[in-house]
Amino acid sequence: MVNIYEAQRANKIKSSIVVVGFVIFVAVTVYVLSQALGYYWGYNVGGLGFVGFALIISGFISYGSYYFSDQIVLTISGAKEAKRKEYFDFYTVAENLAIGSGLPKPKLYVIDDSAPNAFATGRDPKHAVICATTGLLDKLTRTELEAVLAHELSHVRNYDTRLQSLVAVMVGLIALLGDWLLRASFIGRRRSKDNDNQMGVIILVLGIIFAILSPIIAQLIQLAISRRREFMADAGSVSLTRQPEGLISALKKISKDTQTLEVANKATAHMYIVNPFKSDVRGSARPEGNRGIGWFSNLFNTHPPIEERVKALQNMI
Repeated sequence: MVNIYEAQRANKIKSSIVVVGFVIFVAVTVYVLSQALGYYWGYNVGGLGFVGFALIISGFISYGSYYFSDQIVLTISGAKEAKRKEYFDFYTVAENLAIGSGLPKPKLYVIDDSAPNAFATGRDPKHAVICATTGLLDKLTRTELEAVLAHELSHVRNYDTRLQSLVAVMVGLIALLGDWLLRASFIGRRRSKDNDNQMGVIILVLGIIFAILSPIIAQLIQLAISRRREFMADAGSVSLTRQPEGLISALKKISKDTQTLEVANKATAHMYIVNPFKSDVRGSARPEGNRGIGWFSNLFNTHPPIEERVKALQNMI
């Protein structure tokens, strides 16, 4: 059996390693792309000015997403505010969990959809929102509902929504610089005194390679961070409820449900407790010969396979 705190500590360490590795990858990629852009356009400073310009653009985008992402997501999802009388269990469970965790009670919203699912959003605990579908509220027991809401509240407590916003900005910065370099290659470059510099040509070729591959790699790392934070939120749910069985039952019930969440899209899929797109969310075991294929396909998943999450929770019993 794995102690709850040991599981949380292990998840934090793994998450930190992934995040630090991502920051290093972003720094190297931005440097190479900026140097390549500098050479391409005869920008003798080394292209760092492009980085500043890209950071300014990303800053405006991140500022808007930081303050208004919750309202944007709720509007896209067609969510409405949950009233205490209408959704008594939802309201009181969230209220009790907030008291137990020492966090402010989040705002509660409901999506009118028969597919069971839930997500959390908001820039910090004071501005947190937990949104659940009517399918989740109808199909889960109070114990299962408590486990799901504790999972989402753990995302809030761990500032996962803020982390994902920062990661998205870094991924966007890489994509922006890479796009500039690739577009510049079709327009033609300015001549400069460094055009015959062999090192400059190498940097340019390396920059083009990075421009093609780095957005894909950055996206994969972003998904890896998302999957790791799901494990961490699962452990956080257990630390709040002290009932791993509740979350195990809820995850199985949600993943086995055949209803598709109509309002979900690729931009919001990573936010939900279970992937709202029903293809392979159950994480069923594959034959030995197909495990390599399964491992590769999992790299592109927003969530860990359900069987892995259940196994981790069972180790806490």
